[in-house]
Amino acid sequence: MIEEATVDAYDHSEQITGWVVALEHALDLPFDTMVLGVVATVVGVDVSRDESLLAVCRRGRTKQRVPLADLPLPTPAPRGAEWIEAYRAWTDGSW
Repeated sequence: MIEEATVDAYDHSEQITGWVVALEHALDLPFDTMVLGVVATVVGVDVSRDESLLAVCRRGRTKQRVPLADLPLPTPAPRGAEWIEAYRAWTDGSW
């Protein structure tokens, strides 16, 4: 999955773009998860200023962006959650 998301990417910015595209296609949004002890709905993926991926979470009218690498996944995980796991492996270099 990592190679699929980052294929033909020449630098980090292009790799991040590849991850966004892969996640938008694979991840079944929205889904609920726990963020800081409360239920929040993950409604999208965004890119931070330092070019890491963020989960866009909503609770009522409030939106919060949480690093995707730190996002707790619900049980059962949504369709496409394996892409989040692949992104985490890519960010920590464990692949």
